[in-house]
Amino acid sequence: MAAAGIRELRQNLSRYIDRVKAGETIEVTERGKVVAALVPRREREDEIAALEARGVKITRARLDFRSLGPIPKRKPGQASPSEVLEELRAGERY
Repeated sequence: MAAAGIRELRQNLSRYIDRVKAGETIEVTERGKVVAALVPRREREDEIAALEARGVKITRARLDFRSLGPIPKRKPGQASPSEVLEELRAGERY
């Protein structure tokens, strides 16, 4: 497994991306410590096929929103969700 410092990676990013696309994993270091890794992206179908081969059943999670019931009505004088959110975020910097 190859390693590259942040400066080296920044200066030669295209080369490292080409290596990752070819299947290599690159560890990213900062002051000699590994802080991240660039790994080849596996296709989702490959991941699902591997799980199914191991006997894991893959199903799509589904939520029936009707099971949640009707959306409650606001009471007179009650703040809207937007107003509540605005109040909660008052004074925050974005």
